[in-house]
Order: sequence, then C-alpha cells, then structure tokens
Amino acid sequence: MSLLAPISGCGPLRRPSAIMQVGRRFATSAALSPSRGETVNWVEATNSVFEKDSRPIMLFDGVCNLCNGGVRFVRQNDQNRRIRYEALQSESGMNLLRRSGRAPDDISSVVLVEKDRSYVKSEAVMKIMEYIDLPFPQLAFFLQFVPLFVRDFVYDNVANNRYNLFGRSESCEVYYD
Repeated sequence: MSLLAPISGCGPLRRPSAIMQVGRRFATSAALSPSRGETVNWVEATNSVFEKDSRPIMLFDGVCNLCNGGVRFVRQNDQNRRIRYEALQSESGMNLLRRSGRAPDDISSVVLVEKDRSYVKSEAVMKIMEYIDLPFPQLAFFLQFVPLFVRDFVYDNVANNRYNLFGRSESCEVYYD
C-alpha cells in the first residue's frame, strides 16, 4: 500500500550542521551543536528501528518517478515482504542516511540499510535483488562479476539524469507494510 503525501510531508531537505569526512567516506558522527562539540552516534541513535523489525530498509528519493517505480517493482517481487521502505526526505530517512555515513540531504542514491551494514548505488541495487523473488538473486550473482566502477558509472549516469528522463512527482510516495 502506498500513500501520496505532500513533499513537505517527507521532511524538509536540510544541510547538516557539520559532517566529518574521512577519506572519501563520511564518518557516522555529526555535530549537533558545533559550538558545544556534541556528537551523535547515528548507529546507536537509530538502533531502535531494528529492535522490533530486523528487515532491511530501502531508502529512496520520494519524489523521483524512477525511484517510486523501482519501489513498486521491488514490492511486487517481494512476496515475503522482506524489505521495508523509507523516503530519503523523511526524518527517519535522513537519520538512516547519517547512520550509513552519508549526508542527511544526499538524495543521489538508493541506500539499503541493514542492522549491521549499509549499501549504496549499484551495491544497494544488487543487495535488494538478493532479497526479492526469483530470478533476481541469480541475476545479482552474475552482476557481481561486473567491476564495481563499471556498475557505479552506469548507476551514476542514470541517477544524475533521472528527473530529466523519468520526471519528478509533486508529492512523496510513502509506503506502508
């Protein structure tokens, strides 16, 4: 079941107050108040999401027509309901992005968040394929032999042009299980 909500219902897009960058990856701590130097461990702060329901969460751009079509496709091919869904623009989505070491306003990629690990870009797509019904786990097996830089190059080209190719919605789709 999905529900259309106004874009603001998904939560506002915000810039983080401070994000520590380590190499090419972001650390999972972000300053709440730079003047006080307080930090939040986003893994601990979001652990409650997995206490009652250990299923992974697929984070997606709630206003992207391609992304919403992808969520509908995954839901149709996930007969056992092994995946949950959350818009990247929602408060929970932003917190899970922080947990994954990404900026809370980064809506550039689908992210799959498991209790102990997160996947982004083509790795997220392949991991999602492992959770859904046949023949997608087998297809994911064969795609793993394609080098990551090639998979992510293709992913980035589609992701960077998704609004031009597939359009944007004026509302955010929210999915409930």
